[in-house]
Amino acid sequence: MLSNPNFEIGGVPVGPAHPPFVIAEMSGNHNQSLERALAIVDAAADAGAHAIKLQTYTADSITLDVRHGEFFVSDPDNLWAGRSLHNLYQQAHTPREWHAPIFRRARDRGLVCFSSPFDEEAVDFLQSLDAPAFKIASFENTHLPLIRKAASTGKPLIMSTGMATLGELEEAVATARAAGCRDLVLLKCTSTYPASPSTTHVRTIPHMRQLFDVAVGLSDHTMGVGVAVAAVAMGACVVEKHFTLNRADGGVDSSFSLEPAELRLLVEETRRAWDGLGSIHYGPTEAEKKSLAYRRSLYVGADMQAGDMFDTTNLRIVRPGKGLAPRHFDQLLGRRVRRAVTKGTAVSWDLVD
Repeated sequence: MLSNPNFEIGGVPVGPAHPPFVIAEMSGNHNQSLERALAIVDAAADAGAHAIKLQTYTADSITLDVRHGEFFVSDPDNLWAGRSLHNLYQQAHTPREWHAPIFRRARDRGLVCFSSPFDEEAVDFLQSLDAPAFKIASFENTHLPLIRKAASTGKPLIMSTGMATLGELEEAVATARAAGCRDLVLLKCTSTYPASPSTTHVRTIPHMRQLFDVAVGLSDHTMGVGVAVAAVAMGACVVEKHFTLNRADGGVDSSFSLEPAELRLLVEETRRAWDGLGSIHYGPTEAEKKSLAYRRSLYVGADMQAGDMFDTTNLRIVRPGKGLAPRHFDQLLGRRVRRAVTKGTAVSWDLVD
């Protein structure tokens, strides 16, 4: 059993007993415009998301201003090839002074707003804004001092698991628990941008849930909503997707982000997937009972006189379902009717000798 399977984030219930908690990740899709950031909040609310998430760091807090060697993205297959890490994070970061107005707009629109801190000072800053939860990004899931700091607030902690080995996850979870975290969600994540469905491995979700005794979700970098729907079917109770107003507008994360119509589809289809899980059930549901009348059953297929014998021409297995069940067909062949009957009469035991 999960130690605390169902809890709340910002007043919204989260856990296996509740519909998927859908997080729209703004990241750097504001393109360094507060006006655009606020528009992203509005679009996320209009699409039905439950939460909007920011990232709280500065370029100097996350890396060094070095523009060569390992501080330069030289891999030609990398989405951010040809840029230094410092330059990339300078463009992508959300300025501190924007956080309060974004939090206010989210509250006004009925959205939960929280963030991923990337250092301990960011945790303190987000605490000053009364952030209702913290998210640990995949690239920070080995940053144990950060995990310890965020967990020590006692607020729910959502942690992405991209790249982490089982041993690293055990260490991260143990650190969070020891620091006082009660409400913990692990997000299955593949840290490639975009990610391929074939490398997402959502079958890990129920295993992770059982192994760590926590709620589990998906941080999804694939295109479309199919992987997220599959993850909900595997037990994901949180789904996080990067979100932008329009991929054509560009930006550091735009190429693998959902647009508003896609986010609405994500909310709708993950809810349908969750609704469809139901429980283990056999036999007709309450809603199906009226349909039982239209099953096949045994009917007289031709007019018959008293004493006539049932054969394959006058005993039929047809719809509707008011006659005897089809399993009695062979048993009735060769039996005689007690009285004259017309075509279309439902066969019952009192009709035969």
